[in-house]
Amino acid sequence: MMIKGVIFDLDGTLANSIEDIADSMNQVLEENNFPTHDYATYKTFVGRGVKTLVEKSLPLENRDTTEIEKNFDRMMQVYDENCIVKTCLYPGIKDLLDALSERNIKISVFSNKANELTQKVVKVLLADWKLEYVLGAGGDIPRKPDPKGAILISEKMRIDPSELMYIGDSGVDMATAQNSGMHAVGVLWGFRDMEELLTNGAQTILEKPMDLMTSFD
Repeated sequence: MMIKGVIFDLDGTLANSIEDIADSMNQVLEENNFPTHDYATYKTFVGRGVKTLVEKSLPLENRDTTEIEKNFDRMMQVYDENCIVKTCLYPGIKDLLDALSERNIKISVFSNKANELTQKVVKVLLADWKLEYVLGAGGDIPRKPDPKGAILISEKMRIDPSELMYIGDSGVDMATAQNSGMHAVGVLWGFRDMEELLTNGAQTILEKPMDLMTSFD
């Protein structure tokens, strides 16, 4: 493969954010006297944006449009205040980003997290590395697996999609790579399992971050 750049998913790929997401949503649920969920359950809820997370978290009988919108607004408030309390880079990510930078492999980030939250987390956790472009959901950027955001980033990076890897931890990420014409790389340290990754088109599977560097040998 002639790979000139990589685009990373954020949550579950670069950053372990599940506890901040879960704690914030559980606070919202508790405010409404609704049942809460554990971290393992939230790993199955994330990946398609905060509104979908809120809908899945609410009791079945409380998933009408008004209730979803109200709790979505509150979740955005709570999570905005708590998105970098426990969130941290996964072990090995720092070494991987250092190695990619040393090889002059361009790096970008594309997340289904709201753009303002994506920017906030990246600013704190990834300040030590040069990133070509950082993009989250919102505005005219549809959520993954729609390829529009990934294609936009490839244009900003000035790299053809065929020369890019899209790296993520979910089936949505693998579908995004396939839809964008990028090499699909699935990681096993995130929120989903190998079966989901392979079923949705993963071409490479990483057990640990530095495994990626074998692609550039």
